[in-house]
Amino acid sequence: MSVSRRDFARLLALGGSSAFVSREAFAKQATSLEAMGFSAAPLPRTPAEPDEKFWGEVRSRFLVPRDIGFLNAANLCPTSLPAIEAMEKNLRHYEMNPSPEVRTVLIHAREDARNLLAEALRVTPEEIVLTRNTTEGNNFVSSGLTLGPGDEVVVWADNHPSNLGAWTTKAKRFGFSVVTVPVPPTHPGTQGYVDLFAKAFTLRTKLVAISHVSSNSGDLLPAKEICQMARERNVLSLVDGAQAFGILDLDLGTIKPDFYTGSMHKWPCGPKEKGMFYVNKAVQEKLQPTIIGVYGGAVGISKTFENEGQRDDASIAAVVEALKFQGSVGRAAIEKRARGLANHFVTELSKVSGVKLHTHADPERRAAIVILQPGSLDPRKLVTALAEKDKIVVTGRNNAQDRPGIRLAPHFYNKISDSQLSLCA
Repeated sequence: MSVSRRDFARLLALGGSSAFVSREAFAKQATSLEAMGFSAAPLPRTPAEPDEKFWGEVRSRFLVPRDIGFLNAANLCPTSLPAIEAMEKNLRHYEMNPSPEVRTVLIHAREDARNLLAEALRVTPEEIVLTRNTTEGNNFVSSGLTLGPGDEVVVWADNHPSNLGAWTTKAKRFGFSVVTVPVPPTHPGTQGYVDLFAKAFTLRTKLVAISHVSSNSGDLLPAKEICQMARERNVLSLVDGAQAFGILDLDLGTIKPDFYTGSMHKWPCGPKEKGMFYVNKAVQEKLQPTIIGVYGGAVGISKTFENEGQRDDASIAAVVEALKFQGSVGRAAIEKRARGLANHFVTELSKVSGVKLHTHADPERRAAIVILQPGSLDPRKLVTALAEKDKIVVTGRNNAQDRPGIRLAPHFYNKISDSQLSLCA
């Protein structure tokens, strides 16, 4: 069923005044959602080989209108309807009765979220901190380690500013040195990346900071191998998982990073301003908290690293439903779907005359991000045309000094038909 933007606008108008409407109005809103093809009901069991009908069911759990191809998961994902309804329910419940008893229930849900995260990542709850986003987790590491003159930190030039600029800024304050590993012209393969970072290591190297997946090229780095190489040299490892968490079926017990960070608002399709920070038990004593307050977590390192004072307990509790939703689909199925859509883009775009792919053609060397230069077309005009003419949302790389063009980031809520890009200005 196709949903017009006029119908969708009416739905948003109802939702916009939700804090002031009755339970009957909320029931009416739920009925309207169902009538328009949306649903927060549990998904049917994921088939062994999910077809387009099943992925259509997944799509109905997101409020993005059916006629819009949203290909911007690397920047910001829509929140799944089960998580949205949980946030609304939690918020109304607390605001109607802001008592210690209600708050205790919401805070307990934080531990439920921690347990689900640990299960999904194949680690223990004692190693999980619920943060605001990837940036906060990255800065917990760069601010919490004891580093000084004579110490070196190796970073990748393609890192996000929170895992690149933060290190250079703090190096000026604390006196340690930063060694930057350059970006290769194309993905050099597993051993090529390991060798690239190994060349930067010296006896003074204390930590290596990388991105699991580059948001600038789509490169999937061999995080397991780089972490192993670092471990063999007694070097700590920080992996920024902003473009991997929620899309790849992660096993941190196998990758074995010392620190791993991620955001709920991207690929996990969860509440905004919620993140995940993993700290290996073996190195927790090396990291000092940079925020001292109250209301810490219940177990492990969360007891000291979640002491951030009052937080949005209703929203944090909704992380549980976001994680359950992805878990009900199956993380392996999600990864296969999203990477399959990215493969489709690479294959089809490779046939278009003048298009230059900055993302490697080998599917083993990328995840679900595709960067391309659309021939002689102006990326800014193309992004606008795609949004206005084709109802397709992508990211423009207008100010990029290298790899200019547009970025496509499909996810498991996308349809095959979303890939019918028009490359006409």
